[in-house]
Amino acid sequence: MDLLPESASLATKLWNTLIHYHSIGDSEWRAAKKTKDATVWCKPSEEFSGYLYKVQGVVEDVANRIVDHIRPGPYRLDWDSLMTTMDILETFEENCCVMRYTTAGQLWNIIAPREFVDFSYTTSYEDGLLTCGISLDYGEVRPNFVRGFNHPCGWFCIPLKDCPSYSLLTGYIQTELRGMLPQSVVDTAMSSTLANFYSDLKKALKT
Repeated sequence: MDLLPESASLATKLWNTLIHYHSIGDSEWRAAKKTKDATVWCKPSEEFSGYLYKVQGVVEDVANRIVDHIRPGPYRLDWDSLMTTMDILETFEENCCVMRYTTAGQLWNIIAPREFVDFSYTTSYEDGLLTCGISLDYGEVRPNFVRGFNHPCGWFCIPLKDCPSYSLLTGYIQTELRGMLPQSVVDTAMSSTLANFYSDLKKALKT
């Protein structure tokens, strides 16, 4: 079993990587999907052979409540239809933890259930919040799951200046699902999953 990383240095590295993604110009992104709730773009990842996805939409709620629904905690399992289990393995301080979670099969189970172990970090950013994470090669893989890997990912949640009861939520996601999957299948699943994430989150915030 690998040792857990030193949390402060990993959090700093994650922060710097997400700030870099957030500064990438519009011309570098290619449109992938658009729904009434969100727009998805992609570009080749700097971390692996797949894509870095950017997804953005306006959500009706304050940043703290939105991020509480996204980061590891009691809310996430209640509304995220893709996530089937979640356990906090280690807590370093209030805003840092290691979690293990599993996801449901997708695309008529062409994509089998996956397991991830992620380091998660939440911090302030401008007038809002950033919650971000990266997978760790840690612990034994559960039977009947493929261990996936999230390269640096994160969600920026910033209140709208002229309407602070609404927030702009921008996500950067690059998930290596692993296993024997055609890239086209992964790309289809990722775009749809990210768009659905917004519609599911909005429903959860209204309850």
